[in-house]
Amino acid sequence: MLANNVAIVGGDHAYATPGVTMRDGGREAWKQTVIGRDVWIGHGAIILNGVTIGDGAIVAAGSVVTRDSKKLLITGGTGSFGNAVLKRFLHTDIAEIRIFSRDEKKQDDLRKRYSSSKLKFYIGDVRDYQSVLGATRGVDYIFHAAALKQVPSCEFHPMEAVKTNIIGTENVLEAAIQNGVRRVVCLSTDKAVYPINAMGISKAMMEKVMVAKSRGLEEAGTVICGTRYGNVMASRGSVIPLFVEQLRQGLPLSITDPGMTRFMMTLSDAVDLVLYAFEHGSNGDLFVQKAPAATVHTLAKALTGLLGKPDHPINVIGTRHGEKLFEALLSREEMACAEDRGGYYRIPPDLRDLNYSKFVEHGEERISQAEDYNSHNTQRLDVAGMEALLMKLEFIRAIQRGEHASPEE
Repeated sequence: MLANNVAIVGGDHAYATPGVTMRDGGREAWKQTVIGRDVWIGHGAIILNGVTIGDGAIVAAGSVVTRDSKKLLITGGTGSFGNAVLKRFLHTDIAEIRIFSRDEKKQDDLRKRYSSSKLKFYIGDVRDYQSVLGATRGVDYIFHAAALKQVPSCEFHPMEAVKTNIIGTENVLEAAIQNGVRRVVCLSTDKAVYPINAMGISKAMMEKVMVAKSRGLEEAGTVICGTRYGNVMASRGSVIPLFVEQLRQGLPLSITDPGMTRFMMTLSDAVDLVLYAFEHGSNGDLFVQKAPAATVHTLAKALTGLLGKPDHPINVIGTRHGEKLFEALLSREEMACAEDRGGYYRIPPDLRDLNYSKFVEHGEERISQAEDYNSHNTQRLDVAGMEALLMKLEFIRAIQRGEHASPEE
Protein backbone atom coordinates (compact mmCIF):
# COMPACT_ATOMS: atom_id res chain seq x y z
CA MET A 1 0.00 0.00 0.00
CA LEU A 2 1.41 3.37 -1.07
CA ALA A 3 0.43 6.65 0.56
CA ASN A 4 0.40 10.02 -1.26
CA ASN A 5 3.56 11.57 -2.72
CA VAL A 6 5.68 8.40 -2.66
CA ALA A 7 8.60 8.59 -5.12
CA ILE A 8 10.30 5.49 -6.54
CA VAL A 9 13.48 6.80 -8.15
CA GLY A 10 14.78 5.08 -11.27
CA GLY A 11 18.40 6.24 -11.38
CA ASP A 12 20.87 9.07 -10.82
CA HIS A 13 23.64 10.95 -12.59
CA ALA A 14 27.06 9.31 -12.81
CA TYR A 15 28.96 11.91 -10.79
CA ALA A 16 31.85 9.89 -9.32
CA THR A 17 34.49 10.66 -11.98
CA PRO A 18 36.58 13.76 -11.08
CA GLY A 19 36.71 16.40 -13.83
CA VAL A 20 33.62 15.12 -15.64
CA THR A 21 30.45 17.15 -15.29
CA MET A 22 27.19 15.43 -14.43
CA ARG A 23 25.83 16.48 -17.83
CA ASP A 24 28.69 14.72 -19.63
CA GLY A 25 28.91 11.78 -17.25
CA GLY A 26 25.61 10.26 -18.28
CA ARG A 27 23.46 8.14 -15.99
CA GLU A 28 24.45 5.38 -13.60
CA ALA A 29 23.57 1.77 -14.42
CA TRP A 30 19.90 0.94 -13.92
CA LYS A 31 19.20 -1.41 -11.03
CA GLN A 32 16.06 -3.32 -10.29
CA THR A 33 13.94 -1.96 -7.43
CA VAL A 34 11.87 -4.66 -5.69
CA ILE A 35 8.95 -4.07 -3.32
CA GLY A 36 7.67 -7.21 -1.64
CA ARG A 37 4.21 -8.30 -0.62
CA ASP A 38 2.14 -6.58 2.11
CA VAL A 39 4.47 -3.56 2.24
CA TRP A 40 3.20 -0.27 3.68
CA ILE A 41 4.97 2.87 2.39
CA GLY A 42 4.19 6.11 4.21
CA HIS A 43 3.45 9.59 2.87
CA GLY A 44 6.33 11.31 1.08
CA ALA A 45 8.74 8.36 1.26
CA ILE A 46 11.49 8.15 -1.38
CA ILE A 47 12.70 4.75 -2.60
CA LEU A 48 16.08 4.96 -4.33
CA ASN A 49 17.35 2.94 -7.30
CA GLY A 50 18.17 -0.74 -6.72
CA VAL A 51 16.59 -1.10 -3.29
CA THR A 52 14.79 -4.27 -2.20
CA ILE A 53 12.05 -3.91 0.40
CA GLY A 54 11.11 -7.27 1.87
CA ASP A 55 7.66 -8.75 2.47
CA GLY A 56 5.68 -7.14 5.28
CA ALA A 57 8.01 -4.15 5.72
CA ILE A 58 6.74 -0.75 6.90
CA VAL A 59 8.42 2.38 5.49
CA ALA A 60 7.82 5.43 7.69
CA ALA A 61 6.41 8.66 6.25
CA GLY A 62 9.12 10.93 4.89
CA SER A 63 11.77 8.20 4.87
CA VAL A 64 14.50 8.02 2.25
CA VAL A 65 15.23 4.33 1.62
CA THR A 66 18.82 4.04 0.37
CA ARG A 67 19.51 0.39 1.20
CA ASP A 68 17.70 -2.93 1.20
CA SER A 69 15.44 -3.63 4.17
CA LYS A 70 16.70 -6.63 6.06
CA LYS A 71 14.95 -9.19 8.25
CA LEU A 72 16.60 -10.95 11.19
CA LEU A 73 15.31 -14.10 12.90
CA ILE A 74 16.47 -15.10 16.39
CA THR A 75 15.67 -18.66 17.40
CA GLY A 76 15.26 -18.95 21.15
CA GLY A 77 14.76 -15.20 20.99
CA THR A 78 13.13 -14.80 24.40
CA GLY A 79 16.29 -15.83 26.27
CA SER A 80 19.10 -13.66 27.61
CA PHE A 81 20.92 -13.55 24.27
CA GLY A 82 17.77 -12.70 22.35
CA ASN A 83 17.07 -9.77 24.65
CA ALA A 84 20.61 -8.48 24.23
CA VAL A 85 20.41 -8.70 20.43
CA LEU A 86 17.06 -6.91 20.46
CA LYS A 87 18.55 -3.99 22.35
CA ARG A 88 21.45 -3.84 19.89
CA PHE A 89 19.36 -3.96 16.69
CA LEU A 90 16.06 -2.32 17.58
CA HIS A 91 17.17 1.16 16.52
CA THR A 92 19.22 0.18 13.46
CA ASP A 93 18.23 -0.11 9.80
CA ILE A 94 17.13 -3.74 10.30
CA ALA A 95 13.53 -3.58 9.12
CA GLU A 96 12.16 -6.57 11.01
CA ILE A 97 13.28 -8.75 13.91
CA ARG A 98 11.51 -12.07 14.25
CA ILE A 99 11.44 -13.78 17.63
CA PHE A 100 11.00 -17.53 17.29
CA SER A 101 10.39 -19.53 20.47
CA ARG A 102 7.89 -21.84 22.12
CA ASP A 103 7.28 -19.62 25.18
CA GLU A 104 4.22 -17.47 24.53
CA LYS A 105 4.40 -15.80 27.97
CA LYS A 106 7.95 -14.52 27.40
CA GLN A 107 7.00 -13.41 23.90
CA ASP A 108 4.11 -11.41 25.33
CA ASP A 109 6.46 -9.87 27.92
CA LEU A 110 8.81 -8.77 25.11
CA ARG A 111 5.94 -7.40 23.07
CA LYS A 112 4.78 -5.24 25.98
CA ARG A 113 8.30 -4.19 26.99
CA TYR A 114 9.40 -2.90 23.58
CA SER A 115 6.10 -2.02 21.84
CA SER A 116 7.89 -1.90 18.50
CA SER A 117 6.41 -2.50 15.07
CA LYS A 118 9.79 -3.99 14.08
CA LEU A 119 9.20 -7.02 16.28
CA LYS A 120 7.33 -10.01 14.90
CA PHE A 121 6.64 -13.04 17.07
CA TYR A 122 6.49 -16.64 15.90
CA ILE A 123 5.38 -19.44 18.20
CA GLY A 124 7.14 -22.66 17.26
CA ASP A 125 9.80 -25.18 18.13
CA VAL A 126 13.07 -25.85 16.33
CA ARG A 127 12.21 -29.56 16.65
CA ASP A 128 9.34 -28.97 14.18
CA TYR A 129 10.74 -28.41 10.69
CA GLN A 130 7.53 -26.98 9.27
CA SER A 131 7.26 -24.28 11.92
CA VAL A 132 10.91 -23.32 11.33
CA LEU A 133 10.39 -23.33 7.55
CA GLY A 134 7.50 -20.88 7.86
CA ALA A 135 9.32 -18.56 10.26
CA THR A 136 12.43 -18.35 8.04
CA ARG A 137 10.54 -17.46 4.86
CA GLY A 138 11.70 -14.06 3.62
CA VAL A 139 14.43 -13.80 6.27
CA ASP A 140 17.91 -12.49 5.44
CA TYR A 141 19.81 -13.41 8.63
CA ILE A 142 19.44 -15.93 11.46
CA PHE A 143 21.02 -16.05 14.90
CA HIS A 144 20.40 -19.60 16.09
CA ALA A 145 20.34 -19.42 19.90
CA ALA A 146 17.60 -21.96 20.69
CA ALA A 147 19.03 -24.72 22.89
CA LEU A 148 18.69 -26.83 25.98
CA LYS A 149 21.68 -25.56 27.95
CA GLN A 150 21.23 -26.68 31.56
CA VAL A 151 23.68 -29.50 32.30
CA PRO A 152 21.47 -31.40 34.81
CA SER A 153 18.33 -31.38 32.65
CA CYS A 154 20.26 -32.60 29.60
CA GLU A 155 22.04 -35.21 31.71
CA PHE A 156 18.82 -36.83 32.86
CA HIS A 157 16.89 -36.27 29.62
CA PRO A 158 19.58 -36.76 26.96
CA MET A 159 17.18 -37.43 24.09
CA GLU A 160 15.54 -34.06 24.70
CA ALA A 161 18.99 -32.48 24.22
CA VAL A 162 19.38 -34.47 20.99
CA LYS A 163 16.00 -33.31 19.69
CA THR A 164 16.61 -29.60 20.39
CA ASN A 165 20.35 -29.10 20.08
CA ILE A 166 21.11 -31.48 17.20
CA ILE A 167 17.93 -32.19 15.24
CA GLY A 168 16.67 -28.66 15.90
CA THR A 169 19.86 -27.22 14.42
CA GLU A 170 19.52 -29.47 11.36
CA ASN A 171 15.96 -28.14 10.92
CA VAL A 172 17.01 -24.49 11.21
CA LEU A 173 19.88 -24.86 8.76
CA GLU A 174 17.91 -26.83 6.18
CA ALA A 175 15.07 -24.29 6.34
CA ALA A 176 17.61 -21.48 5.92
CA ILE A 177 19.07 -23.13 2.82
CA GLN A 178 15.64 -23.83 1.31
CA ASN A 179 14.50 -20.24 1.90
CA GLY A 180 17.69 -18.62 0.62
CA VAL A 181 18.70 -17.02 3.93
CA ARG A 182 21.94 -15.10 3.42
CA ARG A 183 23.73 -15.72 6.72
CA VAL A 184 23.24 -18.01 9.72
CA VAL A 185 25.29 -17.85 12.92
CA CYS A 186 24.95 -20.84 15.29
CA LEU A 187 25.71 -20.38 18.99
CA SER A 188 27.70 -23.07 20.78
CA THR A 189 29.46 -23.46 24.13
CA ASP A 190 32.83 -24.32 25.63
CA LYS A 191 31.24 -27.51 26.94
CA ALA A 192 31.36 -28.82 23.36
CA VAL A 193 35.18 -29.18 23.67
CA TYR A 194 36.19 -32.55 25.17
CA PRO A 195 32.56 -33.05 26.31
CA ILE A 196 31.83 -35.16 29.39
CA ASN A 197 28.12 -34.47 29.78
CA ALA A 198 25.05 -34.81 27.55
CA MET A 199 24.70 -31.06 27.03
CA GLY A 200 28.29 -30.74 25.83
CA ILE A 201 28.02 -33.83 23.65
CA SER A 202 24.84 -32.50 22.00
CA LYS A 203 26.49 -29.13 21.36
CA ALA A 204 29.59 -30.82 19.90
CA MET A 205 27.29 -32.70 17.54
CA MET A 206 25.51 -29.44 16.74
CA GLU A 207 28.83 -28.01 15.58
CA LYS A 208 29.42 -31.07 13.38
CA VAL A 209 25.96 -30.59 11.85
CA MET A 210 26.79 -26.92 11.22
CA VAL A 211 29.99 -27.76 9.35
CA ALA A 212 28.33 -30.58 7.39
CA LYS A 213 25.42 -28.37 6.29
CA SER A 214 27.81 -25.59 5.25
CA ARG A 215 29.58 -27.76 2.66
CA GLY A 216 28.81 -27.06 -0.99
CA LEU A 217 26.81 -23.87 -0.41
CA GLU A 218 28.93 -21.64 -2.63
CA GLU A 219 26.25 -21.55 -5.33
CA ALA A 220 23.33 -21.38 -2.90
CA GLY A 221 24.27 -17.96 -1.50
CA THR A 222 23.87 -19.04 2.13
CA VAL A 223 26.73 -18.71 4.62
CA ILE A 224 26.62 -20.85 7.78
CA CYS A 225 29.14 -20.25 10.55
CA GLY A 226 29.27 -20.50 14.33
CA THR A 227 30.52 -19.14 17.62
CA ARG A 228 31.61 -20.82 20.82
CA TYR A 229 31.72 -18.99 24.12
CA GLY A 230 32.06 -19.71 27.82
CA ASN A 231 30.20 -18.63 30.93
CA VAL A 232 27.96 -15.63 30.21
CA MET A 233 27.95 -13.70 33.45
CA ALA A 234 24.58 -13.09 35.15
CA SER A 235 22.57 -14.74 32.38
CA ARG A 236 19.47 -16.54 33.52
CA GLY A 237 20.26 -19.86 35.17
CA SER A 238 23.95 -19.02 35.73
CA VAL A 239 25.85 -19.01 39.03
CA ILE A 240 25.94 -15.24 39.71
CA PRO A 241 22.14 -14.87 40.14
CA LEU A 242 22.28 -17.99 42.35
CA PHE A 243 24.94 -16.41 44.56
CA VAL A 244 22.94 -13.16 44.76
CA GLU A 245 19.81 -15.04 45.82
CA GLN A 246 21.74 -16.94 48.49
CA LEU A 247 23.10 -13.64 49.80
CA ARG A 248 19.58 -12.18 49.91
CA GLN A 249 18.34 -15.15 51.91
CA GLY A 250 21.33 -15.14 54.26
CA LEU A 251 22.45 -18.60 53.09
CA PRO A 252 26.10 -19.62 52.62
CA LEU A 253 27.32 -19.40 49.03
CA SER A 254 27.55 -22.94 47.66
CA ILE A 255 30.59 -23.59 45.47
CA THR A 256 31.63 -26.96 44.11
CA ASP A 257 35.44 -26.71 44.04
CA PRO A 258 37.35 -23.56 45.04
CA GLY A 259 39.95 -24.20 42.29
CA MET A 260 37.39 -24.73 39.52
CA THR A 261 37.88 -22.13 36.77
CA ARG A 262 35.46 -20.71 34.22
CA PHE A 263 35.79 -18.23 31.36
CA MET A 264 34.10 -14.92 32.17
CA MET A 265 32.19 -13.02 29.47
CA THR A 266 29.55 -10.35 29.69
CA LEU A 267 26.39 -10.67 27.65
CA SER A 268 27.60 -7.73 25.58
CA ASP A 269 30.82 -9.65 24.83
CA ALA A 270 28.75 -12.61 23.64
CA VAL A 271 26.76 -10.39 21.27
CA ASP A 272 30.00 -8.80 19.99
CA LEU A 273 31.34 -12.28 19.22
CA VAL A 274 28.24 -13.24 17.25
CA LEU A 275 28.34 -9.96 15.31
CA TYR A 276 32.03 -10.50 14.54
CA ALA A 277 31.24 -13.96 13.16
CA PHE A 278 28.31 -12.51 11.24
CA GLU A 279 30.56 -9.94 9.57
CA HIS A 280 33.68 -12.04 8.96
CA GLY A 281 32.54 -15.67 8.78
CA SER A 282 32.75 -17.97 5.78
CA ASN A 283 31.01 -21.32 5.46
CA GLY A 284 31.94 -23.68 8.28
CA ASP A 285 34.00 -21.17 10.26
CA LEU A 286 33.89 -21.21 14.05
CA PHE A 287 34.82 -18.12 16.08
CA VAL A 288 35.98 -17.87 19.68
CA GLN A 289 36.57 -14.69 21.66
CA LYS A 290 39.61 -14.53 23.90
CA ALA A 291 38.36 -14.18 27.44
CA PRO A 292 39.74 -14.05 30.97
CA ALA A 293 38.91 -16.69 33.57
CA ALA A 294 38.57 -16.88 37.34
CA THR A 295 38.16 -19.53 39.97
CA VAL A 296 34.71 -19.96 41.44
CA HIS A 297 36.16 -18.97 44.82
CA THR A 298 37.52 -15.70 43.35
CA LEU A 299 34.10 -14.98 41.86
CA ALA A 300 32.40 -15.61 45.22
CA LYS A 301 34.85 -13.37 47.12
CA ALA A 302 34.53 -10.58 44.54
CA LEU A 303 30.75 -10.69 44.67
CA THR A 304 30.50 -10.69 48.46
CA GLY A 305 32.97 -7.80 48.60
CA LEU A 306 31.03 -5.71 46.11
CA LEU A 307 27.76 -6.31 47.94
CA GLY A 308 29.21 -5.31 51.30
CA LYS A 309 29.41 -8.78 52.84
CA PRO A 310 33.11 -9.73 52.56
CA ASP A 311 32.92 -12.24 55.43
CA HIS A 312 29.82 -14.04 54.20
CA PRO A 313 30.25 -17.82 54.65
CA ILE A 314 31.12 -20.02 51.67
CA ASN A 315 30.17 -23.70 51.66
CA VAL A 316 32.17 -26.12 49.48
CA ILE A 317 29.76 -28.86 48.33
CA GLY A 318 32.04 -30.82 45.96
CA THR A 319 32.00 -31.30 42.20
CA ARG A 320 28.60 -32.10 40.73
CA HIS A 321 27.89 -34.81 38.18
CA GLY A 322 28.99 -33.76 34.69
CA GLU A 323 31.17 -30.82 35.80
CA LYS A 324 34.75 -30.19 34.72
CA LEU A 325 37.51 -28.64 36.81
CA PHE A 326 38.18 -26.28 33.88
CA GLU A 327 36.60 -25.58 30.51
CA ALA A 328 38.31 -25.40 27.12
CA LEU A 329 37.25 -23.06 24.33
CA LEU A 330 39.58 -24.66 21.77
CA SER A 331 41.00 -28.17 21.63
CA ARG A 332 44.65 -28.65 20.76
CA GLU A 333 43.61 -29.93 17.32
CA GLU A 334 41.75 -26.66 16.78
CA MET A 335 44.58 -24.55 18.18
CA ALA A 336 46.92 -26.17 15.65
CA CYS A 337 44.92 -24.67 12.78
CA ALA A 338 43.38 -21.61 14.48
CA GLU A 339 43.89 -18.17 12.98
CA ASP A 340 44.72 -15.54 15.61
CA ARG A 341 42.73 -12.38 14.87
CA GLY A 342 43.70 -10.31 17.87
CA GLY A 343 40.70 -10.52 20.19
CA TYR A 344 39.32 -13.60 18.44
CA TYR A 345 40.31 -16.98 17.05
CA ARG A 346 38.94 -18.25 13.75
CA ILE A 347 38.83 -22.04 13.32
CA PRO A 348 38.37 -23.06 9.68
CA PRO A 349 36.23 -26.13 8.96
CA ASP A 350 37.69 -29.60 8.51
CA LEU A 351 36.85 -30.21 4.86
CA ARG A 352 38.46 -33.64 4.49
CA ASP A 353 36.29 -36.08 2.61
CA LEU A 354 35.85 -39.79 3.34
CA ASN A 355 39.36 -40.63 2.23
CA TYR A 356 40.32 -42.54 5.35
CA SER A 357 44.05 -42.39 4.66
CA LYS A 358 43.93 -38.71 5.65
CA PHE A 359 42.61 -39.72 9.06
CA VAL A 360 44.51 -42.96 9.70
CA GLU A 361 47.79 -42.93 7.77
CA HIS A 362 48.80 -39.26 8.00
CA GLY A 363 49.62 -37.41 11.22
CA GLU A 364 50.11 -33.74 12.02
CA GLU A 365 53.12 -32.53 14.00
CA ARG A 366 51.48 -29.22 14.85
CA ILE A 367 48.86 -31.05 16.91
CA SER A 368 51.55 -32.74 19.00
CA GLN A 369 53.05 -29.35 19.79
CA ALA A 370 49.79 -27.48 20.43
CA GLU A 371 48.03 -26.89 23.73
CA ASP A 372 44.32 -26.37 24.12
CA TYR A 373 42.97 -22.95 25.07
CA ASN A 374 41.30 -23.40 28.44
CA SER A 375 40.22 -21.54 31.56
CA HIS A 376 43.34 -22.71 33.42
CA ASN A 377 45.86 -21.26 30.93
CA THR A 378 44.15 -18.03 29.84
CA GLN A 379 44.43 -14.69 31.65
CA ARG A 380 43.53 -15.36 35.30
CA LEU A 381 41.57 -12.69 37.18
CA ASP A 382 42.26 -11.93 40.83
CA VAL A 383 39.54 -10.59 43.17
CA ALA A 384 40.12 -6.96 42.10
CA GLY A 385 40.00 -7.89 38.41
CA MET A 386 36.86 -9.93 38.96
CA GLU A 387 35.22 -7.03 40.79
CA ALA A 388 36.02 -4.69 37.90
CA LEU A 389 34.44 -7.13 35.42
CA LEU A 390 31.36 -7.62 37.62
CA MET A 391 30.85 -3.86 37.74
CA LYS A 392 30.30 -3.87 33.98
CA LEU A 393 27.02 -5.72 34.61
CA GLU A 394 23.89 -3.62 35.04
CA PHE A 395 22.55 -6.49 37.17
CA ILE A 396 25.30 -5.94 39.76
CA ARG A 397 25.13 -2.14 39.61
CA ALA A 398 21.37 -2.27 40.19
CA ILE A 399 21.82 -4.50 43.25
CA GLN A 400 24.43 -2.09 44.61
CA ARG A 401 21.83 0.68 44.26
CA GLY A 402 19.50 -1.37 46.42
CA GLU A 403 17.19 -2.47 43.61
CA HIS A 404 15.74 -5.97 43.39
CA ALA A 405 17.23 -6.69 39.96
CA SER A 406 16.60 -9.70 37.74
CA PRO A 407 19.31 -11.57 35.79
CA GLU A 408 20.63 -10.07 32.57
CA GLU A 409 17.91 -9.95 29.92
